[in-house]
Amino acid sequence: MPKLPASKKKVTIAKKANKKTASTQKKAVAPTKDIDPRYPIGQQPSLTGTINPADLKSAIATIAAFPKHLHKAVHKLKDKKLDTPYREGGWTVRQLVHHIADSHATALFRIHKALAEDNPTVPGYAESEFAKLADYADPIDSSLAIIYGTHARWVALLESLTPKDFDRTFRHAERGVQSLGFVTVNYEWHCKHHLAHITTLRKQKGW
Repeated sequence: MPKLPASKKKVTIAKKANKKTASTQKKAVAPTKDIDPRYPIGQQPSLTGTINPADLKSAIATIAAFPKHLHKAVHKLKDKKLDTPYREGGWTVRQLVHHIADSHATALFRIHKALAEDNPTVPGYAESEFAKLADYADPIDSSLAIIYGTHARWVALLESLTPKDFDRTFRHAERGVQSLGFVTVNYEWHCKHHLAHITTLRKQKGW
């Protein structure tokens, strides 16, 4: 399995932000004792205000480390365990890994579009229908390789961006205009969200 190269570049996100204007408000739904198994770390944060440089730095670090964490989470799981749903009626571990590969490759494509074009429109896709396709039953090695490669390029690109670049936008066909700063922070949550699906399942099952 290819290893994610350690980046030696510093994250060039922003000059020190004005404390009055650069505050990212992360309003995630706090998990209760009866945690919704769909959202083991809480629902996706509702981001308001200006993205804080510290939040971007954290998000990039999470995206960089994610492939290794995911690989560790699925290491040595045989087919029976890979085909176990993370919750009743939910995707299997295998489907989660394939979904992550598709989702994160799509995210990188959208970022490229936003950097190369002026506020392009990008399509959504039917995630639940993708998960029913034949290749979502395939071994996970190919998707792990995609995730390693995608994240290596993704992090290298993010580390090259200026504050102005993070303000660039695309128009999601279903969710409206999104800046690259917001997309980056949202994908930090996405990484942790799906990783927790797998690690929580393993803990519950004693794997």
